[in-house]
Amino acid sequence: MFPFRRNVLAFAALLALSSPVLAGKLAIVIDDFGYRPHNENQVLAMPSAISVAVLPDSPHAREMATKAHNSGHEVLIHLPMAPLSKQPLEKNTLRPEMSSDEIERIIRSAVNNVPYAVGINNHMGSKMTSNLFGMQKVMQALERYNLYFLDSVTIGNTQAMRAAQGTGVKVIKRKVFLDDSQNEADIRVQFNRAIDLARRNGSTIAIGHPSPFNGTRATTDGFITCRQTLRWVKASSLLNEPQVDTSTPPKNTVPDTPRNPFRGVKLCKPKKPIEPVYANRFFEVLSESISQSTLIVYFQHQWQGWGKQPEAAKLNASAN
Repeated sequence: MFPFRRNVLAFAALLALSSPVLAGKLAIVIDDFGYRPHNENQVLAMPSAISVAVLPDSPHAREMATKAHNSGHEVLIHLPMAPLSKQPLEKNTLRPEMSSDEIERIIRSAVNNVPYAVGINNHMGSKMTSNLFGMQKVMQALERYNLYFLDSVTIGNTQAMRAAQGTGVKVIKRKVFLDDSQNEADIRVQFNRAIDLARRNGSTIAIGHPSPFNGTRATTDGFITCRQTLRWVKASSLLNEPQVDTSTPPKNTVPDTPRNPFRGVKLCKPKKPIEPVYANRFFEVLSESISQSTLIVYFQHQWQGWGKQPEAAKLNASAN
């Protein structure tokens, strides 16, 4: 267990030494609620600007979502999505190959299990969020429930923003993970980075977890110390902030071919070798065709009859 008092004092001193600039907005979301009520209750005792994300099929999902809402915290659904890595998955993990109906069923169940939720963020999900077609099905389902999507950005080429185009779903993106490392100094560095990004860019979103939450306990003092330079806000208050889509269009790995291509007719193989046709044969065939045409034959007959008396005329002449 980290020494809480030392963390708080160190973090407060760091903030006090920072030069005041134009106020930025910092939103903190704590994931993985629903499994450890003892740790999670410590988070709920902190200022209400901290948002919490609840795993929908966790044993204490409904209880902790209700407690968080009653404490003034914003509630999100921490929806499991398929990762690229091989690891144990939560129940009802979304996968790209699922049908729209199956995805809608899982999201509907999650909404029922996590009351007061106003948004969704992904638990893991590098495989799912990088699949445009899969995420389009997710966004279509979210639109029915008027939920926003907080992209945890577990992979660089996430397609969440691209998938939301054409729907009414708003997408915001995580910028900092506070506790990828459980080392006290590393957590403090990540906090410092989140604060710096909020000041420079106007806003930022950081994600942490209930355990270890020791480093982020410094946010309690941070609410007071940073009041002049930062605004601590709920995640939903950043929905209208500018967002940059850094994804690239997915590559089409399947060649564009007709669904039912015409295979053509098989050619019969000749029993004997085909005799070659030489170039001069063209003129021979052309000459034969012309000489045997009806018009030419007619003129030939007319030409042969010129200057000759018909047989009937000859007979009349001889009779006279």
